[in-house]
This record gives sequence, structure tokens and C-alpha cells, in this order.
Amino acid sequence: MGNFGATEIVLILLVIVLLFGARKIPELMKGIGQGMREFKKASKVEDDTDKMSAEDKPEVKK
Repeated sequence: MGNFGATEIVLILLVIVLLFGARKIPELMKGIGQGMREFKKASKVEDDTDKMSAEDKPEVKK
């Protein structure tokens, strides 16, 4: 299922062009890129806060 050949990729791209039109594709790609950037930024900030909170916790000795 995950093995796409050249023919399948060309057909998928053709369907995308037909659905959205050639003028809308750059706008769609720009939106996808911005969304990915936002996601990476948010996940990085979350990772940083997790590391900070783990460092701030005092060790409990029993």
C-alpha cells in the first residue's frame, strides 16, 4: 500500500491540479509550510518546558 510508483504520483498530482487549479497550489503549499512551522515551534516549546520542569524538581530522598 505504501509503495507509490511514478505513475501513481503523476496521477495524484494531476488530480490535485484539477481540483484546486494551478493558481491555488502555491497558496496551499505556503499554508501547509506555515502550519508545519507552527507545529514544530509549538512542539519545541513544549519540549523545552518539559525539560525545564524536570530540572526544577528537587530530588526526593527516602
